[in-house]
Amino acid sequence: METKRYTVSSVGPQIEGYLKRILKLARLRLTPEITEPENPHPDFENPDVVVKFEGPDVDLLLANKAELLLALEHLAMETLRMPPEDHSRMCFDAHDYRLLRIEELRLSALTAAEKVKASGSPFRFNPMTSRERRIVHLALRNEAEVRSESSGVGPSRQVVIYPAGMPTPAEGAAPAPPPRRPRR
Repeated sequence: METKRYTVSSVGPQIEGYLKRILKLARLRLTPEITEPENPHPDFENPDVVVKFEGPDVDLLLANKAELLLALEHLAMETLRMPPEDHSRMCFDAHDYRLLRIEELRLSALTAAEKVKASGSPFRFNPMTSRERRIVHLALRNEAEVRSESSGVGPSRQVVIYPAGMPTPAEGAAPAPPPRRPRR
C-alpha cells in the first residue's frame, strides 16, 4: 500500500488557517471540512486530502465551471508549497461537483471517441486543466481504435482524439483530412 504524502493531520491545520483568513476577507459564508477521501473513481482521481465546502455561498464556488473553487484549491496548494506533481494529492469539492465532473468528462471522452471512429476525423476538446485532461486520457486508455494527446500550451492546452493510425500534425498545422472511403 502506498504511503500518503499528505494527511489531514499534517496539512489540515495549515489549510484550515488559510481558509479561515481568506473566507473571512472575502466575506464568504462557507464551512470547510477537511477529510480523508472517499474515492469512488480511484482510477481518475485519488487524492490524499479532500476539502468539502458547505454553506449559503456554495453556489458562488461552483459558478463558472467552479472557477472560485479551483482558485481556492490552487492557492491552498501554493500556500502549502506543494510541487506541481503533487497537486492531484489534494482536492476541493462542494455538492459532489468533482464526482459529477469526472463522470461528465468520462462520458464526453467516450462520445467523442465514437465520433472519431465514425468520421475518421480528429476531435478537439475545449481547453481544460491538467486534471481534466488526465481524466479524458484515462477514459480512453482501452479504446484501441483511437488515441488521445494533449496539444497546446498553458491555459490553451486541450485534448485531441485521433484515429489510432493517424499521425499527429505538426503544432500549428491543420490536421490531416480524413481518409476517403471508397465508393461502392
